[in-house]
Amino acid sequence: MRAETVPFLGPADVSAGPRSRSERTADSRLLILDAAVACLVEDGYSGASTLAVQARAGVSRGRLLHHFPSRAELLVAAAAHLSTTLLTDVQQRAAALMADQPSGRERVERAIDLTWATFQEPPFWAAMELWTAARTDPELQAALRSEERRLRAAIRAVADGIWGPEIAAAPLYAELCELLFTSMRGVAIVYAFEERPAATDPHLDLWKRLAARMLFPDSQG
Repeated sequence: MRAETVPFLGPADVSAGPRSRSERTADSRLLILDAAVACLVEDGYSGASTLAVQARAGVSRGRLLHHFPSRAELLVAAAAHLSTTLLTDVQQRAAALMADQPSGRERVERAIDLTWATFQEPPFWAAMELWTAARTDPELQAALRSEERRLRAAIRAVADGIWGPEIAAAPLYAELCELLFTSMRGVAIVYAFEERPAATDPHLDLWKRLAARMLFPDSQG
């Protein structure tokens, strides 16, 4: 997997005047989350220790533990923070991509292209690091399980917006989304050790043909 640099916040802007205690607390929490994201994506789970995150965020040990008492809570919160940011970005990209209001197969193909692109981005690799580590870490499993349920609901809501109400109402839409997410996740793992352009992956055509058959069973071709 190619290492991707994840930006995190710098020092607060002192020109804005004195900040309240709640603002300072929120700022320090965000600094810690951004630092944890950077460590997790760039250095993997093993490199995202609480000491590494603390050093990168530039906060005290007490401040870090005040926000996140355990490493599992910290890293799961960091992955959720990154995923929430991505979902907002995907919504904006989808609005631009679907600005001309495509329908039918054209909309399906664009939705699949956009969905596949998200499996090449930092949130996916952060999640992969945590899923792999959670196999042998009960504490991480517990923290990840509850967050995964919330995140799946958020992803589904964004996906519904990308596909549009007409397609989302199709009888096999939910099954198709589950199949696509599962398949894309498996295919994306290959890119951890293979250098090839994801935009020309042969599975893209397969996913689009499969989607057309499931969503438009009465059409020809």
